[in-house]
Amino acid sequence: MRLELLRTARHRDRTRRLIRGSCNPFHSRGTAGEGARYLRRESIRHRCPRIRRHHFSECRGSFSVHSLECGQPPPRGVPACLRNRSADAPRATKVEGSAEPEECPRVSNESSNPPQNESSFEVTEAGTGFTHFTDRAVVALRVNGELRDLATEVVPGDRIEPVLISSPAGLDILRHSAAHVLAQAVQQINPEAKLGIGPPVTDGFYYDFDVTEPFTPEAMKALEKAMDRIIRQGQRFVRRVVTEDEARAELAGEPYKLELIGLKGGGSDGESVEVGGPELTIYDNVDPRTGDTVWRDLCRGPHLPNTRMIGNGYALTRNAAAYWRGSEKNPQLQRVYGTAWPTKDELRAHQARLEEAARRDHRKIGHELDLFSFPDEIGSGLAVFHPKGGIIRYEIEQYMREQLLAHDYELVYSPHITKGDLFTTSGHLQWYSEGMFPPMHLDELQDEDGTITRQGQDYYLKPMNCPFHNLIFRSRGRSYRELPLRLAEFGTVYRYEKSGTLQGLTRVRGLTQDDAHIYVAQEDVAAELTRNLEFVLQVLRDYGLDDFYLELSTNEEGNPKFVGDPEQWESAIESLRAVAVESGLELVPDPGGAAFYGPKISVQARDAIGRTWQMSTIQLDFNQPERFELEYTASDGTKKQPVMIHRALFGSIERFFAILTEHYAGAFPVWLSPVQVIGIPIADEYLPYLEGVIGELKKSGVRAEIDYSSDRMQKKIRNATLQKVPFQLIVGEKDRDAGAVSFRFRDGTQENGIPVADAVARIREAIATKAQV
Repeated sequence: MRLELLRTARHRDRTRRLIRGSCNPFHSRGTAGEGARYLRRESIRHRCPRIRRHHFSECRGSFSVHSLECGQPPPRGVPACLRNRSADAPRATKVEGSAEPEECPRVSNESSNPPQNESSFEVTEAGTGFTHFTDRAVVALRVNGELRDLATEVVPGDRIEPVLISSPAGLDILRHSAAHVLAQAVQQINPEAKLGIGPPVTDGFYYDFDVTEPFTPEAMKALEKAMDRIIRQGQRFVRRVVTEDEARAELAGEPYKLELIGLKGGGSDGESVEVGGPELTIYDNVDPRTGDTVWRDLCRGPHLPNTRMIGNGYALTRNAAAYWRGSEKNPQLQRVYGTAWPTKDELRAHQARLEEAARRDHRKIGHELDLFSFPDEIGSGLAVFHPKGGIIRYEIEQYMREQLLAHDYELVYSPHITKGDLFTTSGHLQWYSEGMFPPMHLDELQDEDGTITRQGQDYYLKPMNCPFHNLIFRSRGRSYRELPLRLAEFGTVYRYEKSGTLQGLTRVRGLTQDDAHIYVAQEDVAAELTRNLEFVLQVLRDYGLDDFYLELSTNEEGNPKFVGDPEQWESAIESLRAVAVESGLELVPDPGGAAFYGPKISVQARDAIGRTWQMSTIQLDFNQPERFELEYTASDGTKKQPVMIHRALFGSIERFFAILTEHYAGAFPVWLSPVQVIGIPIADEYLPYLEGVIGELKKSGVRAEIDYSSDRMQKKIRNATLQKVPFQLIVGEKDRDAGAVSFRFRDGTQENGIPVADAVARIREAIATKAQV
């Protein structure tokens, strides 16, 4: 016991030191990585209450001390309470104050026993899912690979496996069940409301309603109370197969449901939760006391056994207008969003994640730090970067250019506008025209009588850079000795995104891509893919992102969207898969997610609060070289067609800017910070000395300023802190007399009496090493 107490005390002391600032490279107590690794390891081992209490304690924008109240071990170094995914989390908490009849089993967070039968097995005795899985964490099952309700009858020979509420499929089932309860609550309060669709989505669910008035905050609260009553009743979800005629008769008052009945598997992702199965089904909500059906909905399922299993880990979050089936030609409905989690603690952790995400929102930070804006006079989705944002963008681009040249890329430039024929050749007009701005009809000539003497042509703003690079490759004969030929461009493209999809810098209409196209011989494809993936990961790490997994996007058999030879597709997919596996990173399949011309690997990066962002893409393309008749002379003198690799490291500069802003919460590393040093005199009499110090820094290439305002010193310090300036240099009489300065860091810690030469050297080192302070 004494030994354990001693270990705990040592752990507590080291944790305190780490929390207070170990990630500052100017301190001797360790780096951010060491601090994060220690806290992560010790929090898992001890479930340390000291760490739990320091919820969201940020250490200079580099890592956060996390709360383990949600019961989750923090995956891959990111605070567990900020994670999107739940893993090994406690199950749903009991609804407070509710009776719990025996026929309504609930998921409890009190049991630490692992779920039974975690792997699939073959059924030897007939029964239902309830027969084979008695653990309350199991909410559904897979029968021969298909998701089914626990009430499903299984027979000998069937292969079944449990679906846990904490699994991705289990969370979808929980959230879809919560969406049904929301719809039932809406129609209880407003019987005239008509139902749209209500699918689960990332971290939540929504349901669309045709109502006369939008939902007010008071109405949302009333809906939550009605949902709570339905959940406490423990209504059973009962699946029922119906014919089209029966479904139309039962849902005669639901025009949107009647429209879906005719789709029967042909709908979009959201609609597939209603009619995506091979047969039409209705789910009845059955009162467990009377056996009466109290509500019903067209749905393919599956669902939780009963509403009580939703528990109290749910909340309605917001409402918005949405067009029926996503088309502006259709009626506008009211969409209510919600979220649902197995436990109240997980709900609170999710809400904390949202609060932290809101604090880091790049639109908010961009305004506070004066980085960029979207003037109405220019148009939606078209950003302008202010001087400070321009510096950050310049540094991002300049470092990338240096890396491109160091890795044997050749820089090219192309115009923003082109004749439409180019995109006819590339296939973009056929496959991507909806995402392009309308054409401009130019070059037409008419005589005085209005007779056309020369036909005009359609010109388009370019949505892609690749056709231009193909023309550069084709501009002269190419030899195998020139391959791989790597062409790179910071090319601005224009895409007509629908106004409802625009979101800050992450979804814009004018964007600059760090675009590269590599032309390579077939036999060198694997080596080039490996080289590119290594390059991508190394550069992203230099910008401060280091938690990755890979996604392999492939074609979908029978989908006319995908063009080209199926054998070439298969060969390309296998090449990408082999490179991904060799990297050692987690590989997630994305069937149907490829572009129309070829499969791709995308690097998915997790940011400081655990959100996943698609970053770099590496895409094989056999289609474009064929369309543009690209060829090179092989070593044997024959003409061969190169393989084309599309590579965009950032996706777009604008989006990457937004991601870094949110990743660092505006507290950029020194090398990216628009103002790296700000000088603050204790009194005006020390200004001449401070100007000399700042002058030395500027000569060294440091972005340094002096606060000449009439504010008091403490106000100047506060202003610099709010602007997230990495270094504040404060000088007074002692500093001037000693030829020194005082360092003040972002977290408020301070080092006094640093000789000017040492200060300059340390600041330059922080910039050169891309340190976070």
